Amino acid sequence: MSNEAAASNGGGMQSVDRAISIMEILSRRGEAGVTELATEIDVHKSTAFRLLGALEARGLVEQTEERGKYRLSFGVVRLAGSVAARMDVTREGRPICRRLAEEIGETVNIAVLRAHYAVSLDQARGPSAVTAHNWVGQLTPLHATSSGKVLLAHLDAARRAELLRSTTLEAFTPNTVTSREALERDLAGALERGYSVTLEELEIGLNAMAAPIRSFQGEVIAAVSASGPAYRFSEQRIHELAPILVAGAAEISHHLGG
Repeated sequence: MSNEAAASNGGGMQSVDRAISIMEILSRRGEAGVTELATEIDVHKSTAFRLLGALEARGLVEQTEERGKYRLSFGVVRLAGSVAARMDVTREGRPICRRLAEEIGETVNIAVLRAHYAVSLDQARGPSAVTAHNWVGQLTPLHATSSGKVLLAHLDAARRAELLRSTTLEAFTPNTVTSREALERDLAGALERGYSVTLEELEIGLNAMAAPIRSFQGEVIAAVSASGPAYRFSEQRIHELAPILVAGAAEISHHLGG
């Protein structure tokens, strides 16, 4: 990295740090003026004003009725609500996931949508899954995973189309769905059945199914999946056990008020 690039990167990090500091100050004080904020974070007033302008443009701070005073805005609530929902689904879902893993006998995960991926928040291993892969924190492709297909299926048509336009349907195995028409058929099937199925689409030898988890507003905010080796977790067995997973997803949703 060149000295100029390093300086630019350092300046960007410094701006992020100062913007966060401003939000922390406003959180403590309730409201504050540009001069107060500039003094506390030790910057020129023009710098504080620029940072506040950027935060205001993102809906994270707003000006009060008193000219020159700022406070946190409802954009913070939106961000906090997103985090709270993920924390709630993990907390409420964990004991149910453990039970599902025992009943189904395979690895159970809870995943949420993150940009163009499904990311696993929690995992419970079934009695047969001695050497199961740890998916927690990993980003997995939406089109090749059961959780991803459930999350895609329950997006509104415009948002789903936007995601698919900017996503390459990469082939991970010969079974990966790589055409949008075939994927749309899969998503329609998931909506009709109430769960999605993937058969060796992400990895050879790995099958999975997933069902939607809903918030108290009825919005699908996560997916609960069960995955296992294809020789044991066959397509027939998946459909036989699907009602257990769907009931588990509904139970988690109920705990979330859904």
